[in-house]
Amino acid sequence: MSLHETIPLAATDDAYMAAALALGRRNMGRTAPNPAVGALVAKDGVIVARGYTAEGGRPHAEAIALEAAGEAARGATLYVTLEPCSHHGATPPCVDAIVAAGVTRVVTAMEDPDPRVAGRGHEILRQAGIDVVIGPEAAAARCDHLGHILRVTKHRPMVTLKLAQTADGYAAGDAHDPRLRITGSIADAYTHVQRSLHDAIMVGSGTAREDDPLMTVRLPGLDRAKRLRVVLDRNLTLSPRSRLAFTARETPLLVIAAESVSEESARAFSDITGAEVARIPTLDGRLDLLAALRLLADKGMTRVFSEGGPRVAESLLAAGLADEVIIHKGVKPLGRPGRLALTPAARAALDNVSRYRMIESRMLGPDRMTRYARMD
Repeated sequence: MSLHETIPLAATDDAYMAAALALGRRNMGRTAPNPAVGALVAKDGVIVARGYTAEGGRPHAEAIALEAAGEAARGATLYVTLEPCSHHGATPPCVDAIVAAGVTRVVTAMEDPDPRVAGRGHEILRQAGIDVVIGPEAAAARCDHLGHILRVTKHRPMVTLKLAQTADGYAAGDAHDPRLRITGSIADAYTHVQRSLHDAIMVGSGTAREDDPLMTVRLPGLDRAKRLRVVLDRNLTLSPRSRLAFTARETPLLVIAAESVSEESARAFSDITGAEVARIPTLDGRLDLLAALRLLADKGMTRVFSEGGPRVAESLLAAGLADEVIIHKGVKPLGRPGRLALTPAARAALDNVSRYRMIESRMLGPDRMTRYARMD
């Protein structure tokens, strides 16, 4: 007796799609500019092959899974977390490979909003006589592929904003206080995992100056995970002797400055450090964050992890550009005046139920992690 004879087909589709989504997440943060897609080939209740988008975005998940399946793909069902591509790019369209493989049923979580696809992949499959089902695990797929969706529809990557605060709500002490260690090792490891799941890590100039961070992924087995590091630095004040600048020839660094910074200054910084300097417009005296994000989208970035501190957090939240918000709350209070992690304006934006909703709250060791998602 097959799995399909004992379990309703819709439940089977949901289960296989959930597995395909888990597969796709294996290379999340490594596939830009393409989405991190997962694919399964199933036949007679058995998974015969699987695939997920390779580093750099090629080959696609479907091509990998179908090649692994070989002749077993004939008469099988292909589960894929995003509509298969139908356009010629660096490789032939995935729909051609699916038709040639003899797959008789294709289940996708969602249509690809990329105008080069946008339902055409599904239509080509139907015209080839393949049964097409769309929708299982659609909400989870939209979450996983949000960076791709926003890049092709809004010309920007998705942004995850992360903040750490003391028990009484502060991100730092007064100007001359030493740097606070707010969270413990488990929450810190979670942050490194989040960095690995994004294409770029972004901070503001204040955080870069005061914390002198490396902004790298430091987890066992992920030492090669070199994400683009981005500093929002309106006046190009980052010291060439900072750890970020000093390591720019090993791990890529992009400094985004204002148009008022001269080309000569930008070129000199690049020559000294090996970092790239880009100049963008300002808005109300600050860097135009949407312009910065569109610059990153043009560079192929789909997912950005912002650890930029209270000022950047306020700007992202006020503009509705923070798609996910992660707040780590430590157990110890600062116990004296300091710098609030969330300014009153940022707190008001996050507490506005028409703009953000809490989707998760749990303990990471002694610290509480709370996640919010932007409402569409």
